[in-house]
Amino acid sequence: MKNKKLSKAGQKELAEELKKNLAEWAKHRETDEYKLLVKTRVQQRKDCILQLLPSIKEHMPEIDALLDELKQSEEDCVYRFYHSSFKVFFLQTLIKSAIELFKKIAPENIPLNEEFESIVKPALSEKFEFGKAQSKNFDTRFILEAFWHCKYFLEQLSVYGKELEECPTFMPSGWASVLYLYNLR
Repeated sequence: MKNKKLSKAGQKELAEELKKNLAEWAKHRETDEYKLLVKTRVQQRKDCILQLLPSIKEHMPEIDALLDELKQSEEDCVYRFYHSSFKVFFLQTLIKSAIELFKKIAPENIPLNEEFESIVKPALSEKFEFGKAQSKNFDTRFILEAFWHCKYFLEQLSVYGKELEECPTFMPSGWASVLYLYNLR
C-alpha cells in the first residue's frame, strides 16, 4: 500500500491538530495530579530496584547452580540442533527452571519483560512425544534462542549479585539488562 501525500491544506490541518494535542498534553503534565502520579511511579520503581538486589543475593546458590547446568548443556544441545535431534527439547526443562527462578527473584507484582516472554513462550509451546510419529524437520531454533537468553540473564544475575553491594548510579550494561528483565528500566 502506497502512502498518499497530504495536500498543503491537509498538512496544515494536521500540524494544527498536533499543536493542539501537544498544548493539551503540556497543560496536563503541569497538573498536581499528574506530577503526583509520576512521582509515585518513580518511587515505586526505585523501591522495586532496591528490593531486587537483595533478592538476587538471597538466590545466588540457585542462580549459580542453574547457570552451571546451562553451561554444561550448551555444547551438546547445539550439536543436537545441527544433528536434527529431538534431544534439543531437553533444554525446555532448563528454560522452565530459569523462568521460575527469575519469577522467584522478582520484586512483588513485577512481571517479566514482555519481549523476554515472547522469546521463551514459543520455546515451551512445542512438545516432543516419544512413540508419536513426528517429522525429523522440526524447528528447534526458538528453543536455542530462549536457552541463550536465559543463560545470558543468569550470567548477569550471577555477576552483579556478587559484584554489587548497592544499586549503582552509573549503570553497567549487564545490570541495565537485568533491570529490563524485570521492567525496571
